[in-house]
Amino acid sequence: MVNMRPFNEFEQKNLKFLVNHNVKFTQVEVTATGLKKSILDSTVPMRAYFLENGIHNYEEQEQGQEHKATHRAIILTDTEKKETKVTFYRPNTKKGDPRMWIYGLGSYTDGSEIHVLFKFEEALCSVNITKVDIEKCYNSPIITPLQEIIKAIYIEGNVVSEELLGRFRSVKDQWFESEVAADTGIGRTIESFLGISMNSDKTPDYKGIELKSHRDKRRSRKNVLFTQTPNWDISELKSGKQIVEKYGYYTEDGKKTYQNTVQCTPPNSQFLFLNVNQNDELLELQARIKRLEDVAAWRLMQLHQRLLTKHHETFWIEVENEKHDGKEYFRYKQIEHTKNPNVGQFDVLIEQNIITVDLLLCRPSGHGDTYSFKIKKKGMPLLFPESVIYNL
Repeated sequence: MVNMRPFNEFEQKNLKFLVNHNVKFTQVEVTATGLKKSILDSTVPMRAYFLENGIHNYEEQEQGQEHKATHRAIILTDTEKKETKVTFYRPNTKKGDPRMWIYGLGSYTDGSEIHVLFKFEEALCSVNITKVDIEKCYNSPIITPLQEIIKAIYIEGNVVSEELLGRFRSVKDQWFESEVAADTGIGRTIESFLGISMNSDKTPDYKGIELKSHRDKRRSRKNVLFTQTPNWDISELKSGKQIVEKYGYYTEDGKKTYQNTVQCTPPNSQFLFLNVNQNDELLELQARIKRLEDVAAWRLMQLHQRLLTKHHETFWIEVENEKHDGKEYFRYKQIEHTKNPNVGQFDVLIEQNIITVDLLLCRPSGHGDTYSFKIKKKGMPLLFPESVIYNL
């Protein structure tokens, strides 16, 4: 697949406006070839968006025109709303590379223009951000369909975040006793305060908003994005236990374990490293001792989907803490509010060692195996292009 061209200044302005108004979207470049053939490639981020939002799942679709799927679509301009349909299919040729097309799109675009795609009321909406000035349309005294849709999304998205922020502000000077004496104690206590159960699944914590907490004096300068087990069906080794058997080390009490960070370069002390394989759309865990060895792999599309699902909207909560008589106490200090991660930056940040993976396997503590994707503080503005800081 051909990579999308860089956004120009006008397009970046449109994208930032959409992010700041709670619009969760993906984007596609309508090339001259695609326009001529009425074919658009569904890139990995696009497929993740379609799957996450219940629009279409290419993984369950068979190849051939007879298996083509159709969904309601809307083309929006600065003044117009056109009801149409979008089709999704996988051709018999070229390994069934995912394709899509919005009927009538050719009347609203020229070659090399970029469109954002987003879901609204069970329809896939398309806006040409190369041509349409979205901010101008939003602030126009003339009411248009695009203006109404974005305002509806913005208002709905703000209700929950304002409610949640209000709850934290109501106890801004109150000290809480940590429920457990562990790194997870603050998160557990916050969940109890908000009346939510422990988050053992992969969905966001509070009405669609993910909660991430950390101590302001912590040694680690990384934020945990999410945890994700490798796809064992495509991995050379089939479990964390096998990784430990081959690459692990013994602790002082004679138990074999593996607890270390892996990044792209250089390899860590056990010679393990990450490799972003764009051709096969994989993040590979590999080792280089005497020769290159495949260890495990994640499907990039699945990682992108996890990022989009987990961090569509997030409160990164910073607390100040004190310890008295063996107990930890904390109070809320600051919240960073992020939305709509730039999934296109995810692979790049891995290649630049800004996103790394902590492997915590066969720990003596008995905790289950964990594959934790973390991002350095300096990478936050790159993955989350717009954020708001609330000082409590």
